[in-house]
Amino acid sequence: MVDNLIFPAEWYPQSGIQLTWPHENTDWAPILDEVIPCFVSIAKEVMKREKLLIVCLDEQAVRASLGEVDESKVIFREMETNDTWARDHGGISVFEGGVRMVYDFVFNGWGMKFAANEDNLITRKLFHTDTFADDVVSVNMQPFVLEGGSLETDGKGTLLTTSECLLSVNRNEYLDRPQLEQYIKDIFGLKRVLWLESGYLAGDDTDSHIDTLARFCSEDTIAYVKCTDEDDEHFEELKQMEEELSTFRQENGEAYRLISLPMADEVVWEGERLPATYANFLIINGAVLVPFYNSPKDEIAKEALKTAFPDREIIGINCLPLIKQHGSLHCVTMQYPEGFIL
Repeated sequence: MVDNLIFPAEWYPQSGIQLTWPHENTDWAPILDEVIPCFVSIAKEVMKREKLLIVCLDEQAVRASLGEVDESKVIFREMETNDTWARDHGGISVFEGGVRMVYDFVFNGWGMKFAANEDNLITRKLFHTDTFADDVVSVNMQPFVLEGGSLETDGKGTLLTTSECLLSVNRNEYLDRPQLEQYIKDIFGLKRVLWLESGYLAGDDTDSHIDTLARFCSEDTIAYVKCTDEDDEHFEELKQMEEELSTFRQENGEAYRLISLPMADEVVWEGERLPATYANFLIINGAVLVPFYNSPKDEIAKEALKTAFPDREIIGINCLPLIKQHGSLHCVTMQYPEGFIL
């Protein structure tokens, strides 16, 4: 562990949220009319509370979708993009002493499953466009491959992740588990890594990103997906995951407060089950944005998250269009802490 390094939790005060906007050259092309309203809903909720950084191919097209906006709350940056998953191609923010840094890891399309040549350059390009405050430092983390969706931090030196993702092929095969864990600890100033060995969602391309399964809500609270239907293909894996979570301890030795989120109703599109999950929520200043799927379970998830975040407004966003490309609300966003974005 490096004592002066801090990997801040998502609930740390934020300067802004990044969205990478869908366009006709992405996989969203056939359903742009469905997915853009979802991005607009996210954007408007963010701009009520903090700045929004929109990476896009065509600023004027995005403005036409958004309508009138408070110019003090939005930053547009035009550039080529492959896709829209800002959580995974976005920079990851850390503090080293009084220095604010953005780590720019390699993004290789979740283990070279999809083209990512343009998305891998987004963070680098943002540093050449006066997007970040003058004292924010860009750190090139090549050749290490890492996606933000695979990391959950409590901001106090504990990381929650999945072995399925971090140890998967085509990411960092040259490191074994002890080496990889030590590297992660060193670069993020961590004391502990909690590894989940179980848990998955059908249709997930990420090799079980933690942000689809279990999330820190505070230093002592974890929200997680619970499946109660024994006939559901996820039942055994998610039951094992719940049992693992119950064995985890806080740094002080106490058990975590565990808050269960319902397993989302099955959503099938073009013959494939989609990875709908309520764990893919986004914490922003004063609120939590929760993916909704036009199901009675939406309100159950909302009420559960009210207990996890009693001081924040809980806001549902229709994310049925998003999961047609196998991700959800948290996956298309990346937060930057206070003082990072101009």
